[in-house]
Amino acid sequence: MRAVATFLAVGLAALLLAGCGSGEGASESPSPAAPEAFRRAVVVRGLDSPVHIASTRSEPRRLYVVEQRGTIRVVERGRLRDGFFLDVRDLVVSGGEQGLLGLAFDPAYASNRLLYVNYTDTAGNTRVVRYRTNGRRAIPGSARLLLRVEQPYTNHNGGNLAFGPDGRLYIGLGDGGAGGDPEGRAQSMGTLLGKMLRLNVRRAGAEPTIVGLGLRNPWRYSFDRLTGDLYIGDVGQGDVEEVDFTPRRSPGLENYGWDLYEGSRRYEEGEPGPGSLVFPVFEYGREGGSCTVVGGYVYRGRARPAERGRYLVGDYCSGLVWSFRVRAGDRVGLRRERFRIEGLTSFGEDVAGELYAVSQDGTLFRLT
Repeated sequence: MRAVATFLAVGLAALLLAGCGSGEGASESPSPAAPEAFRRAVVVRGLDSPVHIASTRSEPRRLYVVEQRGTIRVVERGRLRDGFFLDVRDLVVSGGEQGLLGLAFDPAYASNRLLYVNYTDTAGNTRVVRYRTNGRRAIPGSARLLLRVEQPYTNHNGGNLAFGPDGRLYIGLGDGGAGGDPEGRAQSMGTLLGKMLRLNVRRAGAEPTIVGLGLRNPWRYSFDRLTGDLYIGDVGQGDVEEVDFTPRRSPGLENYGWDLYEGSRRYEEGEPGPGSLVFPVFEYGREGGSCTVVGGYVYRGRARPAERGRYLVGDYCSGLVWSFRVRAGDRVGLRRERFRIEGLTSFGEDVAGELYAVSQDGTLFRLT
């Protein structure tokens, strides 16, 4: 079994250890970063095992940072605000790959004040819950459960949430855990585990739709805010880390290959489940200490005009960060950035499209 992450000190520490894995399975070697490339600068320190960054269009001066223990902090105009925006520590089991893992603001947050969180509850199962806020804090009594998924093991929970260009909420779930997907959940349409789900949050009682299968542990995915294309960082079993790409005008159900494939390598024999088989647009191996891919964002900001359209992705263990573009479904211009982020757990973007990252030690960085 792969120690894919042990968030939280000893915990996140093995999902999300220094070295380099570079572009294994890729047709190009990463070029050195150009002088105008992305740069790292500290914004704030003192966060508690941050695992996600979110923003909402109606609040251009704020970033919201998810802490694994079950809290959300606000960074406003570059300063960490006192107190918690949300505190669900009594509802969350935290440690290893469990905890408060995802946050997404409703596209209409300015008017409806709704947000959505993804956490593992005290029984170890995944919950997606909607809250209403008063603009300063989430209102505890407003909680409404939208989705509960039983987790057979304590790892591979996924945990991300993101609204797509269609206004639906996308929920990425891992294969249920252990190692090697022992019960074959990722390729089975009879379970929500190992899937990318789409949920219409506007319809009361709506059930999630499976739009992708064959995922092992999608640790951070995002939609390009300009094109609507989807990028998924899917954590590997023991040899290959991968980024999968799905264009906005997808032909239909995508099958990302696990557990028949780890990246583009065959992992197990057998026939795939339904859907069009998708192979990674980027993959790398474990050479030099890399261990866990952390999916990022396509840059659409203004601070680095030459970098617009480049997708950033990194690795938790080595701290390496790469960027590349996708043209006609193929990766081009692979580049290793000059900086590292030790203990990288997540990327994020603000309202203007500028990029950020957080490390397990509690630091929030601006990357542009």
